[in-house]
Amino acid sequence: MLRIRLRRVGKKKQPSYRIVVADVRSPRDGRFVDQVGHYNPLTDPPTVVVNEEKTRHWLGVGAKPTETVHRILQTQGVVEKAG
Repeated sequence: MLRIRLRRVGKKKQPSYRIVVADVRSPRDGRFVDQVGHYNPLTDPPTVVVNEEKTRHWLGVGAKPTETVHRILQTQGVVEKAG
């Protein structure tokens, strides 16, 4: 099963994240299938860049986003809010 989740990159105490599609069994910073964007929570406002076409493709194929990624995708308008 595939998950759309965050992969931590950056220096100590200065995290930034890549939004990746990875197998559920892979470790957090391990192997991934595709990178669909990035997220930097330290800027004001937080920087989010998402490739909507790739993200919609992976969601259509059956990849499930984690809760955090789902919130990020909702704010970007990629995923509609659940009723």
